[in-house]
Amino acid sequence: MKKKLIIICSLLCLTFTSCFSFTACGNDAASDDTLVVLNYGKYIEADVLKRFQKETGITVKYEEYESVEDMYAKYKAGSINYDVICTSDYMIETLREEGELIPIDYNSLQYYENIDPTIIEASEAFDPTHKYTVPYFYGTVGILYNTEKVDEETVSSWNCLWDPAYKNQIVMINSQRDAFMVPLKLLQYNINTTSKAELDEAFDMLCKEKQYVYAYLMDETYECMVSEDAAMAVCYSGEAAMGMEYNDKLAYTVPKEGGNLWIDSWFVPRTCKHYDAAMKWIDFMCEEEAATENFEYVWYATPNLTVAANEDAETLADETVFPTKETLARCDLYNAYDDETLDYTTTLWKKLKAY
Repeated sequence: MKKKLIIICSLLCLTFTSCFSFTACGNDAASDDTLVVLNYGKYIEADVLKRFQKETGITVKYEEYESVEDMYAKYKAGSINYDVICTSDYMIETLREEGELIPIDYNSLQYYENIDPTIIEASEAFDPTHKYTVPYFYGTVGILYNTEKVDEETVSSWNCLWDPAYKNQIVMINSQRDAFMVPLKLLQYNINTTSKAELDEAFDMLCKEKQYVYAYLMDETYECMVSEDAAMAVCYSGEAAMGMEYNDKLAYTVPKEGGNLWIDSWFVPRTCKHYDAAMKWIDFMCEEEAATENFEYVWYATPNLTVAANEDAETLADETVFPTKETLARCDLYNAYDDETLDYTTTLWKKLKAY
């Protein structure tokens, strides 16, 4: 099990390194020894970034984003020529369909063989010919809860998010697709539905839930739960694992109706100006030492088999980090929405946040 000290040291290291190595991105990407990376916030161990730069001589211009939709907006703005990006399955599918992806040269990747073939196979949902992606982390969406405020039976169903007893004690995930997933699962609809009637039902439920919501959060979720400002939170499994390390009262579950299985992967966008450097970056992320450091910082399930092989029995048995087959069987991957459905759900999401 990862120790709290590791987390604290990593956070301090990230804060320190951000002053020196996380260079703000701009339009200038002319140098052959420069790489422009876009990734989720808090999704890489700072020492890994420093070591990549030291060993390769490549200066990384690193930018972060919060949600998948934020990533898409940043990329589509066109003001930065990103060389390599990490994001989630359904958005990769969208970009692939838009012709925005460049094939990966897998023959140049020395450590790609470390990646679990099972996760690669699951990636067929958004990369059917295995041309464009390399898995980075995977996990689930469920409920992180305080066991002294909420019992296990209560959180066994998504229904708990509409319980008046927890008014102002619920943190809802600040992610359009993940938020809609919750009522869709509860209503026993497909989480990839394009039916406006079904999406409207989900929207109505989210509007009703809002009266009980303390806050809509993403990266701050585990901090809120650790400080016991809320009783339960819809969040990603890695956020839950992080929170559980800080506060022994916390536990995580995927409700009986099921949830989302997500896979975050590296890919090369059409804006790439430094393809060879991008290949070096992706390969470095697959290397055992780098993958281990990232796992111990991020604390999501890693598809890197060399990491799992060296973890202790307690870590491997942690179902929050490594979901069981039974849990995964209740979870579904997102598919990319068509433009009409995306526009419709985006409009509903904006209405919800303004409600």
